[in-house]
Amino acid sequence: METSETLTLRQIARFWAPLAATWLMMSVEGSFLAAVIARMGDAKFNLAAFGVAFSFAMLIEAPIIMMMSAAVALVGDRHSFLLLRRFAYSLNAAITLVMAVLLLPPVFRFVAERLIGLPHEVAQLTHVATAILLPWPAAIGYRRFFQGVLIRSHLTRRVAYGTVVRVLAMALVALGLYLFTALPGAFVGAGALSAGVTAEAVASRFMARAAVRTLVRADAPRLPGPALTTRAIVRFYVPLALTSVLTLGVNPMVTFLLGHSRAALDSLAVWPVVTALVFAFRSTGFAYQEVGIALLGDDRRHVGALGRFAAVLAAATAGGLAVVAFSPLASAWFGVVSGLPAELTRFGLAPLRILCLMPALEVLLSFQRALLVHARRTAMITWATAVEVTGIVAVMALGVEAFDLVGAVAGAAGVLAGRVAANAFLTRPTVFRLPA
Repeated sequence: METSETLTLRQIARFWAPLAATWLMMSVEGSFLAAVIARMGDAKFNLAAFGVAFSFAMLIEAPIIMMMSAAVALVGDRHSFLLLRRFAYSLNAAITLVMAVLLLPPVFRFVAERLIGLPHEVAQLTHVATAILLPWPAAIGYRRFFQGVLIRSHLTRRVAYGTVVRVLAMALVALGLYLFTALPGAFVGAGALSAGVTAEAVASRFMARAAVRTLVRADAPRLPGPALTTRAIVRFYVPLALTSVLTLGVNPMVTFLLGHSRAALDSLAVWPVVTALVFAFRSTGFAYQEVGIALLGDDRRHVGALGRFAAVLAAATAGGLAVVAFSPLASAWFGVVSGLPAELTRFGLAPLRILCLMPALEVLLSFQRALLVHARRTAMITWATAVEVTGIVAVMALGVEAFDLVGAVAGAAGVLAGRVAANAFLTRPTVFRLPA
């Protein structure tokens, strides 16, 4: 990849496409496993148990999710690689310990049965499924660190190859357990996820070996300026970790408000189907954060080209979702692909159409975050996420309580309003000034 003053849209597209493909592949993972579990015995209990176990794993992994962005931004020589790797491994150990404590029977019973209110049968399935997912958080952190090294070295295709390994391993394990064992569906789903992400972590490390050797060789050049310190990493990374925790933490609040809205059951049933479709169109925008961090260059010399590409990507993804939402394709997605009955298919159209701008706003947010991470002003990202979460909850609560809106409509309005507020917060000129 060129690092000169001229960076073309084609060069950006070549760098971005493998990362976008990675997110697209991951977007089908949950739907595939849910389809497998739904075809096994006691599907209702097992789907519920798998969903809760996966939520636990996602919440515990939240602090490590941004390790890819950190590696892209901070790793550039032997010293920074070794220091950030030690930080990543320490954080992996900490979140694994948290998950192990959660798995202690008295702790798990209190959380699952008393706090969440799961029936005893579902709580038992959830406990074992969560235990099977114990490797998940650390494997995520391990592979995201080395994926960041790959992106920093402009080897984005290898990131996509790793995700191919993950999806294949997940699918093979899921189908093997489904066909040749009598395990409950929740265990099959958890085992497939753990196997997939572990395989991806190993593949990512293997594919990064040449880049790592280049970084750690004795005569490797050092980055200009003061050497990276552990204190600087903590100051840089803690806001990113808080951002992930806030982002994932809003989901239970949305579910709570949906459950207390008008047409609550219909809203709860259609909401994951609507958000899955929107996620597919947003997913290519998620990849743009690391693209921006890696390609901005010194003094952000490529910000113009990256901004133009972001505008094209935003228009294409939002336009594609709008074509689906306002055409018979929406009914096909809800009724044929997702298997919803006719009344729920009609019910899902309004929230889907409200969320048509989300793919464009996702691209914008990724670009804004890239500028901030590049400038090492990560605290602003946390503030923007707090603004977004506040907007989502406030608008949803107002829609449900004051205007008696259908829950799914209030949810879509809240999600859109929260994101617009976050984007607006990060549009202020002072946010992106370079540090002195």
